[in-house]
Formats: sequence, C-alpha cells, structure tokens
Amino acid sequence: MPYDEQPLRPLDQTEEALVRALAHVMMALPRLVDADMVGDGGLPLSEYTPLMFLSEAPHRRMRMSELATACNLSLSGMTRVVNRLEKQGFVQRAKCQEDLRGWNAVLTDDGLARLQEAWPAHLASIRRHVLDNLAGHDLAALTAALERVATTP
Repeated sequence: MPYDEQPLRPLDQTEEALVRALAHVMMALPRLVDADMVGDGGLPLSEYTPLMFLSEAPHRRMRMSELATACNLSLSGMTRVVNRLEKQGFVQRAKCQEDLRGWNAVLTDDGLARLQEAWPAHLASIRRHVLDNLAGHDLAALTAALERVATTP
C-alpha cells in the first residue's frame, strides 16, 4: 500500500515536540547567525554563504543557477545577492564557456579575503548556537538522519 494510502497516525507528544523544535531551529538559526556575523564581522550570512560555496568550487566559479540552488535561493534572489557582491568587488560574472547562454559567478581575490576575514565570526556563531548545544550527541548519526529528512521525496 502506498504511503499516502496508509491510515494516518497522529504524532505523539515527543514527535510533535521534535517537529516544532526543528521548525523553530529552521527559522531562528539563520537569524541568530546573521546577527552575530553582522555584529562581529559586518558580512551578512546572505553574502557569506555564496562566497563560501564559490570558494569551494573548482576555479572558484559556479553557474548562477547552481549557486542559487546551493544557497537555497531563487535565481532572481541570487542575482540580487551577486549584484551586491559584485559592487563590493567580491564576485565577478563571466559567461559560461560550456554553452555561452548562462553566467558564472566567480569569486575574486578580494572576495576570498573578505570570506576569510568573516570566517571566525561564522565559526564562533555556529559553535555557540549549534555545536555547543549538541555536545555529547552522536553528530554523525544526527547528520545522517537530517540528510535523510532533507532528501526524502
């Protein structure tokens, strides 16, 4: 019997608490990290994240659509972020050599330096808000479970 044809079973108290806590984390964590980063390093999380992904990409470049997906943004939202980063000299746009229709975002040396400057604030915030609160838990198992949640159709 397909899942959607199985009888629905209400959440028990523990399951309901978990689902609500996870929803709260999904909303609160980006705001908390962003506030720490802006206060500490001046680089908002919305700009740090694409710089991070670009720094990890081959030749520090990604198609705009791939960068948008990695950052969980729409293409138009990613375009606005890249426009800001481009004005600051942290990113340049280049035509895709593969098809000449798309555009790549390319991390500049100044962008890499800015990312490295902001990294300590990001790390400290992630440690304080996430890792310190999970001390003593099996992080590998938790990671695997969250990956399954994120990839279940």
